Parts: sequence; structure tokens; C-alpha cells
Amino acid sequence: MDRDFLIDLFADFGPVTIRRMFSGFGISADGINFALALRGGLYLRADEQTIPRFEAEGSKPFQYQTRAKTVTVASYWQLPERLHDDPEELTDWARAALAAAQRAALRKRPKPYKKIRKKPKKVAAAGKARSNKPVTKKKKRAPGKTSSSLRNG
Repeated sequence: MDRDFLIDLFADFGPVTIRRMFSGFGISADGINFALALRGGLYLRADEQTIPRFEAEGSKPFQYQTRAKTVTVASYWQLPERLHDDPEELTDWARAALAAAQRAALRKRPKPYKKIRKKPKKVAAAGKARSNKPVTKKKKRAPGKTSSSLRNG
């Protein structure tokens, strides 16, 4: 499937954004990804409300193979082939997929902002321990006078 085919396929649904994703495309509307075009198949977002509809059509969830196992992505189900020739019904399925994606987005709560407090670094002069006393400026002496002559007069 190429970009132009997908744009034509979703023309009755409304404007979609199609972006390169993995080895195919991610399809979104209103900033929410609701479909994937991967490995020659088209997969729509599904949830507990829409999965029975896919099962009734004999569709399967998206799967891919790793070196060790087969991974099933239960949130994306293959679009029935018959819908490629029925733009009106495809639009209905695409709207249901977008609604499923919106429900999933609502379930994902953003993590609360946690302010990270850094401890202040202690800076010590070469070999001297720093005291907690406030720093005061020393008085300047007049030239030629010693500290004892300042006290006495």
C-alpha cells in the first residue's frame, strides 16, 4: 500500500495524516493514530467495544515475528478485505477505530510532574573546611598603622 492509495481509501472519512512508521504507515486524524498500514495489511485501532465486530468478520489482530516468539498487538485488528471496495462502510469502521483510539488516549493518564530537587554542592577552599558563619568584609587599615595603634587611638 502506498500513500496515495491510503489517501483515496480514507477520502470519505475525512482528512487524515499519513506518516512513515516502521516498514509502513501510521494513519491519524485529529492528532490521534487510529490505523496502521503494515506488511501489506491495513489494521484499525480496536478495543473491548469494537473487537467483537472484527471477530464477526473473521479478522485477526496484528502480529509480527521476533527471533524468539510471535508478538500479538491486540489493539490493532486487520480491516476486512471487503471494505476496500465499500467506502461508506469503511468510513463507519474508521470512525469506530478513531473512537477506540480516543478512549485509549483518555485511559492513559499523564504521569504527575515530579520536581527533582538537587542538593547544593559544598565548595571548600583548598584543604579548608567551610564554616556556616556569614562572611563579613574586613576594614581597611590606613597606611602605616597597625591594628594595635587603631585600637589605642
